Amino acid sequence: MAPAKSATALKVVPAFSAGSATDAFTLDAAGAARMIEHTLLRPDATRDEITAWCDEARVLGFLCVCVNPSYVPLAVSRLRGSGVKVSTVIGYPFGATLTTVKRFEASEVLRLGATELDVAINLGALKSGDRDTVRADIHGVADICHSAGGRLKVIVDAPLLTQSEKVLACELAVAAGADFVKTSSDAGANGSAADDVILMRRIVGDRIGVKAAGDIRTLDQFRAILAAGANRIGTGSGAQIVAQLAS
Repeated sequence: MAPAKSATALKVVPAFSAGSATDAFTLDAAGAARMIEHTLLRPDATRDEITAWCDEARVLGFLCVCVNPSYVPLAVSRLRGSGVKVSTVIGYPFGATLTTVKRFEASEVLRLGATELDVAINLGALKSGDRDTVRADIHGVADICHSAGGRLKVIVDAPLLTQSEKVLACELAVAAGADFVKTSSDAGANGSAADDVILMRRIVGDRIGVKAAGDIRTLDQFRAILAAGANRIGTGSGAQIVAQLAS
């Protein structure tokens, strides 16, 4: 079932718009939905909740559903034929897992049908200035992901980093072959400040995408994040945002 046609359009002027030759574009409810990753990563989420989440994504036409790895088979089965992608997380939420384990986890979820992966960066290595470890960690997962035709997003967790660390994380993600950088894991320190999105977009330019996540609940927040330069939004409030846009 396709989402209802919106009577209201959202005009945003982003710092970056993938595939657009103009600086301004207009989104109706359906267009906004195609930028949203419908995210449910609570550790206590039940099978019934995931099933309902997938059904809502199908009805509203979200870009993808993001669930924990153990629920990938259920989400793939529930969304088959809908056009809604299945995304999941790797090394989540702390990123301190061994690279070999991240690679194995990536291989398994890709085999089970996930097509987009959000990998948690190794924050300890980043804060230690160990560039080689961080780059190799990201590249190891990117290699597995791209070999299966998937896309990789690197969770930078900007609320836990200094400005210089945010810059370094973005530079290393680009160098390691990531397709997106992501602002937050939404598991610890929350936040998707527009300032972080602006900084990340300035660093990565148009080479890769920027995904914002963490406490994005309203249309005003959605508008601000898009205007800052994000071209993906991870949120558990997508239904409310689309409803506000359609009202």
